[in-house]
Amino acid sequence: MRLFLRLMSYVRPYWRRLLAALVCMAIFAVLSGVTLGMILPFMNMLFQQEELLEGGPESVAAPLAVLSAEEESAEDPSSVVGTVDSLKDDVRTRVLTLFASNTPQRVLGKICIALLVMFLVKSIFGYLQAVLIISVEQSVIRDLRNGLFTKLTELSLSFYHGQRSGQLISRVTNDVFLVRRALVATFASLFREALLAFLYLGLAFWISWRLSLITLVVLPPIVLLIGKVGQRLRRRSARIQEKMADVTSTLQEAISGIRVVKAFGMEEYERRRFFENTRDFFRATIRMELLSVLASPLTEYLGVIGVVLVLWIGAREVLVGGAVSADWFLIFLAALLSAMNPLRNVSRANSELQVGLAAAARVFEILDTRPRIVSRPGAPVIGSFEKRIAYEDVSFSYDRGGEVLTSVDLEVGRGEVVAVVGPSGAGKSTLLDLLPRLFDPTSGRITIDGQDLRDVGLASLRRLMGIVTQETILFNDTVRNNIAYGLEGAPYEVVEAAAKAANAHGFISAMPQGYDTEIGERGVMISGGERQRIAIARAILKNPPILIFDEATSSLDTESERLVQEAIEHLLAGRTVLLIAHRLSTIRNADRILVLDGGKIVEQGSHEELLAAGGLYRHLYDMQFRDGPVPPRPEGG
Repeated sequence: MRLFLRLMSYVRPYWRRLLAALVCMAIFAVLSGVTLGMILPFMNMLFQQEELLEGGPESVAAPLAVLSAEEESAEDPSSVVGTVDSLKDDVRTRVLTLFASNTPQRVLGKICIALLVMFLVKSIFGYLQAVLIISVEQSVIRDLRNGLFTKLTELSLSFYHGQRSGQLISRVTNDVFLVRRALVATFASLFREALLAFLYLGLAFWISWRLSLITLVVLPPIVLLIGKVGQRLRRRSARIQEKMADVTSTLQEAISGIRVVKAFGMEEYERRRFFENTRDFFRATIRMELLSVLASPLTEYLGVIGVVLVLWIGAREVLVGGAVSADWFLIFLAALLSAMNPLRNVSRANSELQVGLAAAARVFEILDTRPRIVSRPGAPVIGSFEKRIAYEDVSFSYDRGGEVLTSVDLEVGRGEVVAVVGPSGAGKSTLLDLLPRLFDPTSGRITIDGQDLRDVGLASLRRLMGIVTQETILFNDTVRNNIAYGLEGAPYEVVEAAAKAANAHGFISAMPQGYDTEIGERGVMISGGERQRIAIARAILKNPPILIFDEATSSLDTESERLVQEAIEHLLAGRTVLLIAHRLSTIRNADRILVLDGGKIVEQGSHEELLAAGGLYRHLYDMQFRDGPVPPRPEGG
């Protein structure tokens, strides 16, 4: 119930539309009952025509006299049944009076016109309620998707370390779509069908409460059946959504890594993985659907048992001249039979509701995840960088695994270029990731101009920094928009100047549409070196005082590296730079080089000083540039 109420909270902003839809549903249900009541004049026209003829007003007025006598007796509290009977006679008399005419043809004409008008009005309100419900449910789905995407952009990087991107995509697409089924089931099915069932059953009770009580014998089993099936459906639906997430993940991984798949000839392997996931999804879906479709016929059959009991007992009462007349008994049976379809739909809607609630639980699981990296309430905006960056006794470890950084102390002055080198796994990328607060230190602190990074506004902190990584992320958009990413409305001249400074203007101008050329998802339509130069142009355009390079040239060929390195030189001027370099030739001109090993700074100095020291840096340098066998790594390095 708590999950359902939370889902309904997303409907609250659209309560006016929902209320209008519910009113339309109520009118639709009432008109459905009224059209059923049209059986009465139609049956009388066929079998008791004199009651509908103007030439026999006494036959129409007679029930009124009976009604008057019954109303007088209704003052006695013991004559409740008599009062109900008199009301039925009153309704019957009024209907007969309404359709009375001097010929059967005119009576038939009145009935046909009434049916056309009522069904037209009923159809109009049925259409209006459908349009309003669609508007509400689609608004809720849009809000849920927007909320999920907003949350995913807010969550810290640590959240994504244990997640498959395909599963997250499935939450936003498939799970939210299934939530729609819960909304449709609740409003378009449960409410409307329950209202129709209530109206038809109410009509049956009004005609004969004795016969109607017989049908209540089967209601407890129906309610119990719907509840039990609903519980099992929610569990099975949750498993189905997990299987669908596996399908989405496998598909996403295969498509994003298609170059590797083809290069290693793994097409058949990926097909087998995908087929296994779709097979598991198929089996889980079949099991759930079998349970779902079983509920509806069982509910219907239990209802038929009640109807047959009523038919047997009621028909006998009519035949022996009981309290129920033949025409009212026919309407009674029609009301009971009409209630069967809404009751069956209620059972089916409950199945849909349980599927949707299982999906909603997965959606809310993401929405309830709290980001680890957030701005503190009232955190001041940091507008500039003036003096120094300081790492003070900084240690860091991920949730799973040992310490990546241990007691790091480091100062970087404004305008200084600091390079970070070291063997794989030494903690280089982690050291730089802590500066824009992609993660927070496990212990110690990092400051800018004496202010702890955790005490300043996160957005303002990141505005001070430009980041260029080895894996350049570009978007399926134009070159211009990729360069101006984060700076909407940047003038064309400014974008072009940034591209020229990044040595990118030449190849961009040669493209079919120049700066308006779309470069495909992740920039697949251009080379690695060209992607890097666009990323550098993006950083130049942002014009940040602090730059972070994470092995920006390690995957490039010699010519591309030269062009990118020239672009980097343009970018470094007048800025504070921290860079990780795999190729040591690119960092010879750095003001200072830090050597990390095992999460600690083991050496630091200029290129020449570190070579002369003969430590780990010299070993790494010799591995890259000395011909012949690789010398042994120095002890303690």
